[in-house]
Amino acid sequence: MVSDRRHAKDDETGERFQRRGSLRPLSILILFVLVLVLTQVPVASAGHGAAEATQLTQGHGVLLAVGGVITLGGVLILKRTDRVSPTNALYGAFVGLAVTALGVTVFSATSPEPTYAASSMPFPRSWYVLMALSVGSLIMVLSFIVGWLRWPTRPRYTFFGILMGLWIAYPYLIPGSASDTHPLGYAIVFGTPVFVGYIIWKDAGNVLSTVLRDTVARRFGIGVGAIVALYFISVTGYLSFVPEPGVYNRNEQFIGILHDGYQLVNWPLFFIYLPDVPLVPIFLLAISPGLLVVTGMLSALVGLNAAVIARQWRVEEQAGKAQSTAGPAGLVGCSTCGCCGPLVAKVAILAAGPSIAAPLYWVFVDTASPLSALFIVASIVLFVGSLIYSVEAASQPTQTNSLVPAD
Repeated sequence: MVSDRRHAKDDETGERFQRRGSLRPLSILILFVLVLVLTQVPVASAGHGAAEATQLTQGHGVLLAVGGVITLGGVLILKRTDRVSPTNALYGAFVGLAVTALGVTVFSATSPEPTYAASSMPFPRSWYVLMALSVGSLIMVLSFIVGWLRWPTRPRYTFFGILMGLWIAYPYLIPGSASDTHPLGYAIVFGTPVFVGYIIWKDAGNVLSTVLRDTVARRFGIGVGAIVALYFISVTGYLSFVPEPGVYNRNEQFIGILHDGYQLVNWPLFFIYLPDVPLVPIFLLAISPGLLVVTGMLSALVGLNAAVIARQWRVEEQAGKAQSTAGPAGLVGCSTCGCCGPLVAKVAILAAGPSIAAPLYWVFVDTASPLSALFIVASIVLFVGSLIYSVEAASQPTQTNSLVPAD
């Protein structure tokens, strides 16, 4: 009876905040964008007539990120002690995630880009060929073995692993510059979201349709996915409001089509550069089909994982509490996997110095390194696997926190 009253209270709370709840994630998302823009605007010094930039520092980014994590942790504690309802806890978790993502973005934007001489390479560049082919082949072989033994009735997992191995090995499978425009490269990039969508549809489609009918869970997932998309294109430099010295001409406006080699092959890049726009020093936006595929896929996967977590919070307040409260905290870490290679190098510089960061740079950050794609591949596999696992675990008949209502 007590449990029924709690469920009734949660339903009543959800109805009472239904209209206001539709505005909260959108308002927080707009605030996230505005803060991201305005915190990078040069402010005129009162003591000097000229505009003197008061840029943020790495410390500001660290403080924001720590503050976001503390906010998220506080919300989890309040929910676990039944001091806030699951719906209100989701709003607090969304704020914590937004602030954390903003802090990591500021840290990345204010950190100098690591540059190293070729002499600091721990191995010859010719090893890249061996690394790409060996790592890619190993992933494909392991995918075949594990898929055969663990999921013999789900061959799609085996083919998905083979596709991820091809993603890493592809640049050296096709010799020379032919790999920049080879149809196989485009097939790998465009085929990956199709394959991911097929796996999710087969193994989690029915449950996700129920999850997305929950208004609060759906809004939470969309909001988290949007934050991840903005974070990804900001950290990778495809969206910027601050000029990089020696890279862009502040006095020259440019709108046109360039070429971009991001994600395996060359893509047409729609490039917008507007100097001296209102409120910000510059506006830079670069969009390519490859970027849209990767960003859209990663943000959609993170958003679906977030929606499942939100649904778990709202369906059952007691059962599965340990798993549920760990969900958003896990999103903080794995949401950065797609582009955390440069962040790893920058953090390593601060923590251990350039001598330690140099090997990390050449192995994981250098665009010529085949392992630079490992973060993208690992993120895709991680998000798909966690989504399928969460849906199947929560849908077991013995689980009291099933995502699908009993009726």
